[in-house]
Amino acid sequence: MDTKTLKSKIKAGEIDTVIVAFPDALGRLVGKRFTGAFYLKQVADHGTHGCNYLLTVNMEMDPMDGFKVANWENGFGDFMMKPDPASLKILTWQPGTALVICDYLHHDGSPVMEAPRSVLKRQLDRLVQKKIKTFMASELEFFIFNQDYSKAFDEGYGNLRPSSDYRIDYHILQPGREEPILRCLRNELTQSGIPVECSKGEWSRGQHEINVEYAEALETADRHVIFKQAVKEIVHREGKSATFIPKFAEEEAGNSCHIHISLQKAGKNLFWDSRGGKPSKTFKHFLGGLLKYSPELCLFFAPTINAYKRYQSGSWAPTRMAWSMDNRTAGFRVVGHGPSFRIENRMPGADANPYLAFAAMLIAGMAGIDEKLDCPGSYEGNAYMDESLPALPGSLEEAKNSLNQSTLARETLGDAVVDFYVRTAQLEIQAFASAVTDWERQRYFERI
Repeated sequence: MDTKTLKSKIKAGEIDTVIVAFPDALGRLVGKRFTGAFYLKQVADHGTHGCNYLLTVNMEMDPMDGFKVANWENGFGDFMMKPDPASLKILTWQPGTALVICDYLHHDGSPVMEAPRSVLKRQLDRLVQKKIKTFMASELEFFIFNQDYSKAFDEGYGNLRPSSDYRIDYHILQPGREEPILRCLRNELTQSGIPVECSKGEWSRGQHEINVEYAEALETADRHVIFKQAVKEIVHREGKSATFIPKFAEEEAGNSCHIHISLQKAGKNLFWDSRGGKPSKTFKHFLGGLLKYSPELCLFFAPTINAYKRYQSGSWAPTRMAWSMDNRTAGFRVVGHGPSFRIENRMPGADANPYLAFAAMLIAGMAGIDEKLDCPGSYEGNAYMDESLPALPGSLEEAKNSLNQSTLARETLGDAVVDFYVRTAQLEIQAFASAVTDWERQRYFERI
């Protein structure tokens, strides 16, 4: 939807509210709701403001120390939220409501480089100079539970009943019981400008996946964050709850966010040699970069403590750095043919901030092209069992240290951005280290 269409819908009374939001460091949409008339009068062209502490808060919205971009010493002032009209969408699941995603800017109009959308746009600008377009898709998985969010909160997120009693990968019967929710998601997302391809049951009890059509990288990232918001709101509307936590239960598969990527120039897939009918040199260089540099950028694929519990042998999540043609044990699975030939990154979980994960893939892949790296032949066999392959980082601490020491990250993102996300991870590590968990109570309460 463009601004002209929005104006007509506001004038006709079809839209009365415009959500103005930006994605924070955790991938959440934060912002304000404006009346339609005021949005057109003041915000559409001039933007609005939001406290700059929004980049430095934890999950509980506590402002955290140790950040240069915003802090108590400088009084936690405002940054500008500048609407991107290309992101305008009607939210059909919210009456009379549209949403626009903003760029986060300093008062002089320059981008706040630490903001996730700025991180991705900076990498995309590098490709624009080469007349290259990046197309991506993100496959998000999530669990549905029969309790709504308030009841789940009261239960301490324990004793929750999954929406299915058994594993439902590709099942048609049981997901049919959730069809009122899934049908709403497919249709209402599509009507809102987030075109859905399909939904399916996933491997675990109550687990589902909805696939959205691929698009250029920034549009896909915007769709991604709105998609997660829609799932939570529509599921709650139906009296249930959903979670994108990477690893909800030890005995179940985790929630993935498989990211598909291809590069195009002049309408042609740069990963495919059309004359030779085979993968191109560009593909091999890009994949070589992913294999070499993804471990040191893993923080952007797995940004939480819980994410690293997803990396388990036989869990459908990768544990080793390898690539293969259509092999789900490898970190990178290559699929498609000709124009659809692409790389699937199986490392990210559903907690990944799409702007940062997409940027990390571009940083690693483009470094491979610049350095003319090669990749080994397609891996054959079970990568879980091959200890000769490089392992993924085993913890948030390890991933944080790898990013902190990454020369590539500091050269492409800048020290300020790297230091910002290293600090964010360090604070999460400290928070978990000081928490007393249910595991500790059950293990030590009586028997220690």
